[in-house]
Amino acid sequence: MNFAFSDDELAFLQDFQDYLAQEQLRPDAPVIFAPWRETDSWLVDSAERRGFMKRLAQAGYIGMSWDKQYGGQERPGIYDYLLNEELSSKGAPIIGKGVGCIGKTIIGHGSDKLKQAFLPQILAADIEFALGYSEPGAGSDLASLRLRAERRGNEWVLNGQKMWTTSAHFADWYWVAARTDPEAPKHKGISVFLVPMDHVGLTIVEIETMGDHRTNEVFFDNVNIPSEYLVGQENAGWQYVCEALDYERFAIYTVGPLLQRFEALVELVKLTRRNGKPLVEDQVVRSCVAEFACEVETAKMLQRRVIAKATKGDVPTVEAAMFKLYSTQLGRRIANCALDWLGPLGLLKSGAPFAPFDGKWEMSDRATVVDTIGGGASEIQKNIIARRGLGLMIGA
Repeated sequence: MNFAFSDDELAFLQDFQDYLAQEQLRPDAPVIFAPWRETDSWLVDSAERRGFMKRLAQAGYIGMSWDKQYGGQERPGIYDYLLNEELSSKGAPIIGKGVGCIGKTIIGHGSDKLKQAFLPQILAADIEFALGYSEPGAGSDLASLRLRAERRGNEWVLNGQKMWTTSAHFADWYWVAARTDPEAPKHKGISVFLVPMDHVGLTIVEIETMGDHRTNEVFFDNVNIPSEYLVGQENAGWQYVCEALDYERFAIYTVGPLLQRFEALVELVKLTRRNGKPLVEDQVVRSCVAEFACEVETAKMLQRRVIAKATKGDVPTVEAAMFKLYSTQLGRRIANCALDWLGPLGLLKSGAPFAPFDGKWEMSDRATVVDTIGGGASEIQKNIIARRGLGLMIGA
């Protein structure tokens, strides 16, 4: 299979690289381009990063794959992927859920009022969203969610709790899945709502992860939402959630950060000495790095299969699961090896005296654990591959 990009795609990529080169000359570039943030590097969680996204919007890079009637350029989705690959490789915030899962779902199913209210703001990068899917008892099994939405006249009243909402502390709006028919089968009684994050009935509580990655739990206490903020049809939310996750294929599955981690490992081997000898002379270490090089290429090919299938209009569910499982586990093993080779000093955090590489690998070792969980834990990816890819566990 030929995974090469076309001349037009390569020309677009070169133009965008030139654009980013100019952005990296700005005084706020160290905040915007921050690959050291690992898992958090794709978030638009500061004034500098919001400003960066607005400049991207002004330059025409946001919503490229949208229909022209909604302000897009009707470019193939591969251009969104190329954009995000370059952004993620440089530790910049990516074009994510606003353009993808939320914007395209509103385009496909939202009312005219929702389209008029939200689509221009998304294209202008004036708005940030948080996704409210997971709950204490409904993380991987999303259809088991229990957040309740009850209709009262022209309003819906939401009560319950959400977990692992990464963007809740800086987002403007909450894209929330709630149960609107408790008597229906669990996949049939779900609806999707848009809720302002500054609503008086919302309480946001920080959860710190081992990777210095902030996420949140959110409590709903009689959060009353006008019925016009119901997205699409009542009780059709499961369909919208599944479609929304499919829209994110181009945004989430970039390989650049993994390539950067491997390149950093090679640099570590070149610069580190152990027992007075360069680490690069250790045959076991050299063999391990060579194996990693092969595995990184495997991850790249798995990722290209996701893109290839999606560009044909298919849903790469199995391919995405394979890449997510393989690449995050590989990133974890690379970080583990780096700590082993650095020895006790490798455990020192950034800023500590004598911390090798300013504690990068200590941080990476913790952050890569989060990578294997966020976006669907490794166990979930294995189930997807077994059930949908291999036809196993049918009826189990």
